[in-house]
Amino acid sequence: MKKSAPIGIFDSGIGGLTVAGAITRALPNEHTIYFGDTAHMPYGDKSPELIKRYSVQIADFLVSKGCKAIVIACNTASSLAYKEVVEHVGELIPVINVIEPVAEFVTQHYSDKKIGVIGTKGTIGSGIYPKKIKKLNKNANVTSLATPLLAPMIEEGFYNNNISRTIINSYLSKKNIVDADVVILACTHYPLIKKEIIQFYGKRAEVVDSSDVVAAYLEKALRENNLLSTAKTLGKHEFYVSDFTESFEKSTKAFFGEKIDLNEVYLGK
Repeated sequence: MKKSAPIGIFDSGIGGLTVAGAITRALPNEHTIYFGDTAHMPYGDKSPELIKRYSVQIADFLVSKGCKAIVIACNTASSLAYKEVVEHVGELIPVINVIEPVAEFVTQHYSDKKIGVIGTKGTIGSGIYPKKIKKLNKNANVTSLATPLLAPMIEEGFYNNNISRTIINSYLSKKNIVDADVVILACTHYPLIKKEIIQFYGKRAEVVDSSDVVAAYLEKALRENNLLSTAKTLGKHEFYVSDFTESFEKSTKAFFGEKIDLNEVYLGK
């Protein structure tokens, strides 16, 4: 595999753009290919079988584009389909999810704190964060809360306003999450409402989003596999979706601050 080959990144919609943005900031010379499965978003309310099928189809597409690594920039897909993606393409290229890097990070930095996790029904229902964190620290105090309205709210552009604050505050006021010392944003959409979550907790809790943590983890993985780009010029970025939407195009331009070419690709049922 050539060092100049692209990095594939995928999510159900715009949330993974937070991870893609962090990767391009940390690794500006890398070529990235982003796939947003907009035809099937959100993943949080889909069955595990469907999520596995969609994820494997997207992995096949990214391998066909010559990617040297795949980042599953979606917590739901990471929790439910990571094993299937690795079994399908892992012998060809490294596959990174957004859960293991964050689990390692919080156990290294907040092992004695009450750790709260908020995410989609799929992610929280899988119990993947408590499992991963307790595997690293069996005494860890981890509590979780499903917040299913947040991802579709963000996809529709409802954040940083009174509507979003009302919904966010209602969720975070729940008994099992309100007194957390550390809050993991276990959905790649949630960094877009990070400021509002910080406003709710004030200085009572640290808020951890996965994007920068995953970018650092990816850099380490590429270096260990001798796949880190040695290009002297800035990398290019390609964007694909399973269903073209103007809101996705607008969000992508906002994230990357440049004119983008958004391509629609049908991957099958």
